Amino acid sequence: QVQLVESGGGLVQPGGSLRLSCEASGSIAALYAMQWHRQAPGKQRELVGSITGDGEINYADSMEGRFTISRDNGKNTIHLQMNSLQPDDTAVYYCLLLADLDYWGQGTQVTVSS
Repeated sequence: QVQLVESGGGLVQPGGSLRLSCEASGSIAALYAMQWHRQAPGKQRELVGSITGDGEINYADSMEGRFTISRDNGKNTIHLQMNSLQPDDTAVYYCLLLADLDYWGQGTQVTVSS
């Protein structure tokens, strides 16, 4: 069984920054591709970006520039550095590990508000 736990969410003012983390644990024998997704109230879940086991990073077009994905060396632990946050970034942020199955975390709430 694989578990993913996100952390780092919270309330931030517009223009602020947050760093989210996602740590996978359990029966994992290799480095897998992982992704960040987000779901705003009343909207569909959308991809933020992804990182492969080899460290290749890709972002959704609308996310590139303000968001940075990174990975701890040799671990299925990823981070999402978010800068210049705006109210439209308010959402629950989820991480996903792509292994034999897709494993989702429980999500962490990010609220951008003054």
